[in-house]
Amino acid sequence: MTARGPSLLLAAALFNTMAKLTTYTHLLSSSLALSLGRIAAFQATTSSFNTHPALSIPQRGGATTMAIHSTNEAASSDTTTTSISSLSSQEILDQYDTFLLDMWGVMHNGSEPYEGVLEAVQELKRVGKKMIILSNSSKRRENSHKMLGKLGFDINDFDNIITSGDVSHALLQNNAHTLGCQNWETLTTLVEQKSTNVFVFGSGDEDESYCTSAGWTLTSIEEADLILARGTFTINDGSTVVHKKDDEMEYWRVMEQSMMVAAEKKLPMLVSNPDKVRPDEGLPPMPGAIGDTYERFVWTTHCAPVGDMTEEKARDYVKRIGKPFQEVFDIALQDSDPSRAIMIGDALETDVTGATNAGVGSLWVVQDGIHAEDVTKTSAEGVIAGFNGNEFTYAYGKKVMPNYVTEHFRW
Repeated sequence: MTARGPSLLLAAALFNTMAKLTTYTHLLSSSLALSLGRIAAFQATTSSFNTHPALSIPQRGGATTMAIHSTNEAASSDTTTTSISSLSSQEILDQYDTFLLDMWGVMHNGSEPYEGVLEAVQELKRVGKKMIILSNSSKRRENSHKMLGKLGFDINDFDNIITSGDVSHALLQNNAHTLGCQNWETLTTLVEQKSTNVFVFGSGDEDESYCTSAGWTLTSIEEADLILARGTFTINDGSTVVHKKDDEMEYWRVMEQSMMVAAEKKLPMLVSNPDKVRPDEGLPPMPGAIGDTYERFVWTTHCAPVGDMTEEKARDYVKRIGKPFQEVFDIALQDSDPSRAIMIGDALETDVTGATNAGVGSLWVVQDGIHAEDVTKTSAEGVIAGFNGNEFTYAYGKKVMPNYVTEHFRW
C-alpha cells in the first residue's frame, strides 16, 4: 500500500474488487474501495447521463410544474416536481409551517453564508415559520452555535439546532429518549453492562473529551466494545493518535488492521456523521464512508462459505445518526405536524431521502452544495436519475424525488 490519497487508492483497487471479495480477502484497497467506490460510481452516473432539458426556473415568487422522467427501468411512473424561484412562493408558504434546514451547502459554504440566505431566514421568521436546523456535524450543538454566530446568523431565530454529534453523544449515555428519539439497543446493553471502551476514528478535534464526557474510555481495538466514527483525520486508541496528515500510509495501515480485528469480533460501530463526502473540492470522504467500509468488512468476514452473514444483516452492526435516518427527524418533528413540514437541503442521499423516509416535504437546492457541479454539467433531472439508478445509497433501492426544486435558498 502506498501513501496515496483515497481517491487514487480506490481507483487502482476497483479493477480487482470483486475478485478479492470472491476469495474473501480483507485488504483495505478492496473493502474501502468497494464502499467508497459507491461514491465514485454515483458521481460517474450523475455526470454521464445524456443531457436533459434544463430546469425552467420561474420568475420570483412563481412556480413551474415539471415531469421528471426517470431513465431507471425500476421507476415505473413519472413523478411531478415543482420548480420554484424562491422561498417566497405562496405555494410553499401556504403548505408548510415547519422548515427543516440543512446548513452546509444550503445556508453557507463553510466560510461564508450564501447570497440572500440571511434575508431568507429573517423573512421566514417574520411570517411566523418554525425553523429547525438539522446538521450532520459530528460535533455538539455548541459548535454550530459558534459557527452560525461567526457567519452572521442569530441563533435565536431557530427553534432548535440538532446535530448528529449531539444525538450520538446522548446515545452513548443511553439517554437519547430525553431528546425525543429511541436509544440504540446495542448501546443500551453495553452501557448497562459497563462495557464502555471505545476505539475512535476521529476528527482530531476534542475526540477524547467527547467520549469521556459521555462516560466512555478510549482504548485499543483489541479491548474495545464499540467503534466510534466521527471523523476521517485521526485514529485514536487512547494512548496513540495516528494523524492522516502526518503519515497517510500509516493511517491507512492502521485503519485496515483495525477493521479486520473489529470485523472478526463483530464490534458495533456508531457513525456520528453519516455524510459520505464533504462538499469541498474533490469531495473528500467523511465518516459515512467509514461506516460503509466497515459493513463490507463485517459482511466479507462472516458471509458464506465461512458463515451465513448477509449484506443486509451486516447493517445491524453499524448505527448511523443523522440525516437520512430516523432519530434526528423524530427529534425535529416531535412538536410539529409532519404533513406541514418541509426539509430544505442540497443532498439527495441525506436531505431528500431523509424527507421521503420521514414523510415530510422536500425542497432540493441545486445550484449550491454537493450536486451543483453535476447539475450544471447535465441537469437536475439527470442527477436524480443517476441517484435513483445507483443501488449503493442510503435510499437502499427506494426511488426518491424532491417535491420542489430551487436554485438557491433565497427569499
